[in-house]
Amino acid sequence: MNVANELKPERVFFDDDRALLDRVMRVYLPHCQYLTGAVLEVTPQPDGPGRPTVTGRFEIGDSCYIDDTGHFNAVEFNICYNQMAYYLIAKSVKEGLLPVFAGWDLEDFFRLQLPNILIVDFRSNFKRQMRGKRFSGSVTLTEVLKLERSQRWEPLVVLRTVCRFWDETEGNCRGEVKLAITNPVT
Repeated sequence: MNVANELKPERVFFDDDRALLDRVMRVYLPHCQYLTGAVLEVTPQPDGPGRPTVTGRFEIGDSCYIDDTGHFNAVEFNICYNQMAYYLIAKSVKEGLLPVFAGWDLEDFFRLQLPNILIVDFRSNFKRQMRGKRFSGSVTLTEVLKLERSQRWEPLVVLRTVCRFWDETEGNCRGEVKLAITNPVT
């Protein structure tokens, strides 16, 4: 068969899952629930499972910690990143998208969400100032590492992600975040 004639797998889209998003956001105080909608896209990869990307819509009526600065800042970046990352993991578990979560169900995710999903490396870069009231963002899972139990540590899952945020005024910021999931379901 001619490789050029082979069909490429299509991207898969998962529409806004309002019930799941509402449950993911329960851990946030009501005035800190900035993520208002999210869609998950899975891009096929030739060497393994698809690469999930969540794209979200955000609204920040009032900042949860400071008077209005007029711009999107590093604290809000972190909170918005967390909200999308939690949704990405929960939706991946629900849809059975990644082998690393094969033994999980949603109750496992919600049990681990706050105490066991940790940011271990966080980098943000603000290319152009954003207003921060209504904007969009995305998180893409770029690498998954599963470390088995050893004499030095308990089992650990490491997720490498890239993210970005933008608004209608061409505001633009990006980041790279590494998450660790301690004591994952095996």
